[in-house]
Amino acid sequence: MEGQNIAAVGRRKEAVARVYIRPGTGKTVVNGRELVDYLRRETLILQVRQPLELTNTLGKYDILATVRGGGITGQAGALKLGIARALVLADESLHGVLRSRGLLTRDPRMKERKKYGLAGRRKRFQFSKR
Repeated sequence: MEGQNIAAVGRRKEAVARVYIRPGTGKTVVNGRELVDYLRRETLILQVRQPLELTNTLGKYDILATVRGGGITGQAGALKLGIARALVLADESLHGVLRSRGLLTRDPRMKERKKYGLAGRRKRFQFSKR
């Protein structure tokens, strides 16, 4: 397993993250930039690091990820799921810890589609009696 990449995919809303982990020093690169530079929001950075902190693997793996689609929050959620799935592929014993915290469950919430005859997904055009 030494020096070998482990690949996993994470999705959230419209965002798709391809995550590759390998044994290393804990460096995280997203779309060619450091995680802190890419996300820039402390809450999102903590969210992405959550699977690593729960499994005590924060400095054990180098993470390389490419993320496309969606906004910054969706991309952070996709990264979190991708990292959690990659950790399980690397070490099956981590599955129980990650599953119990809900980190292996894909968030199914998506944007509701616009319906015909309406202004948006639920908003209606103004009613006029005459």
